[in-house]
Amino acid sequence: MANFVVVRKQTLKAMFFHIQKIEQSTHHTDNLQNPKTPGNPMVLGVYRNKARTIFYTIYTKKTFGEYWDSVENKRISKRFWTPEMKEYYQQKALDTPKPPFVFKMTVVGWLFILLFIGVFGYLIYDSVKPPLAKSEKHVAMEQAPVMGDVYFGRYEIYKEKGNPLGMEGRFGWFKVLKVEGDVYHIAKSTEMNSAHRPKEEMNSTSFESKSLPPVKLTEQTGYNVRFKSDDGLTEIYITDKQES
Repeated sequence: MANFVVVRKQTLKAMFFHIQKIEQSTHHTDNLQNPKTPGNPMVLGVYRNKARTIFYTIYTKKTFGEYWDSVENKRISKRFWTPEMKEYYQQKALDTPKPPFVFKMTVVGWLFILLFIGVFGYLIYDSVKPPLAKSEKHVAMEQAPVMGDVYFGRYEIYKEKGNPLGMEGRFGWFKVLKVEGDVYHIAKSTEMNSAHRPKEEMNSTSFESKSLPPVKLTEQTGYNVRFKSDDGLTEIYITDKQES
């Protein structure tokens, strides 16, 4: 029985794929006739393929044979094999040692699997975990504005829609005076500032009796509320709500 040795190997390489044709054993064929050049001795090589990627290594279970002309050092095509040559190969193939393994993951392959499991597990956990509790401010900002609500933010009044020239803008507190369906009448504080100041330093109890031009709610999240007039000339941006 022949030993598991590498006598001849043929390699096919790609960027991430590497195939080797590994010779498992060689056998002299003194009792066989060379079908291409009678009289020239032949050698039978028994091979199997080994494929490698950065993720895994594979040995094929099945072997294959090649007859070589020892004088011309040329491979004899399988279509010229005689029945005796085929039978001789089958006998020697049965004696060929099994591969050391059929499939084995590389270190990179195992790391990739662990990474995939980790990411997939996180996605599952993220989809089933309960949502984080919202802060009181977040909940308050998401509530529909009602008469008497007091907010902190900024207003902008334009002379011409989309033109910032001559725009009036102030920071301060606002109070909802009246709600008519989806229309809000909002008054600004008697103390408004052209530059931003901490809301704690500004008047949040005294408001003008007359509201700004009527506006409608255009955006509301837990972080900001936005109002805008139908003509687009008045906008109010809210960032905080006064606690009741």
